[in-house]
Amino acid sequence: MTTTAVTGTTQAIKQSKPNTGAGSAGLAVKIGLGILCLLWMLPVLGLLISSFRTRDAQLSSGWWNVFKSPLDATQWTMKNYSQVLGDNQSGVNMGKAFINSFIVTVPATVIPILIAAFAAYAFTFMEWRGPDVMFVVIVALLVVPNQVALVPLLKLYGQLGMNNTFPAVWLAHIGFGMPLAVYILRNYMAGLPKAIIESAKIDGASHFTTFWKLIIPMSTPALASFAIFQFLWVWNDLLVSLIFLGRGENTILTVALQGLQGQTGQGRELIPSAGFVTILVPVLVFLSLQRYFIRGMTSGAVKG
Repeated sequence: MTTTAVTGTTQAIKQSKPNTGAGSAGLAVKIGLGILCLLWMLPVLGLLISSFRTRDAQLSSGWWNVFKSPLDATQWTMKNYSQVLGDNQSGVNMGKAFINSFIVTVPATVIPILIAAFAAYAFTFMEWRGPDVMFVVIVALLVVPNQVALVPLLKLYGQLGMNNTFPAVWLAHIGFGMPLAVYILRNYMAGLPKAIIESAKIDGASHFTTFWKLIIPMSTPALASFAIFQFLWVWNDLLVSLIFLGRGENTILTVALQGLQGQTGQGRELIPSAGFVTILVPVLVFLSLQRYFIRGMTSGAVKG
């Protein structure tokens, strides 16, 4: 009897809800987003198609012309990728540059996250003099252009003998990314339940134990959000790496991609293939961490 009453009440509530047209609105939004996604993917599709076309085909017609005769084998080639990942006329080793990009990007992403997480915990859960003033100073650094620090850093690294080394570019990226990391993580941690921290204190947990076993697992969305920003920024960076690493054994992908085409146009057909190799890793990183991205950014922007 009770089950029948509950079922009847549920059906009555569903029938009493007015029809607001949410289904049609949702369908329209999905169609609009689908069109935007297709338009957004067109350049990537063109890059992918061009990467498999011969030099003559690239220079004679646009990539969309392949749909007129897609089975014409004379316009397709795998030679572009073999030259990009091996030896080419420009003398650029993209395979070595690919490894160098990982050597630069991974430490320049992990180290700022660790330091900024410690700083954000101190700003949020520890009592000391002047945390608000210090936090405002750190946030104010976000408006300072990174370019103004390049010449002083270059002179300092020259005096220390650090130019053209990986630690030089690591320190530059860590310093430039730290203010944003502290801002995002501090705002996110400020919205975490205070009762959990107080319970940990009552149980005798130290600050390090509370930070490592409670705050870090709870702050995963914010950590992933900043990791995406920092990884994409460092991986796609050209200016900082060109200044502090230059060309040679430590050349990264973006610098190698810039020098792939010679002054007389040789190597031009390799640009689409090299560009597509360059974007694969950022796309995989974003797709693997996207479930945390919106949660981390919205919480970090609203709470605090």
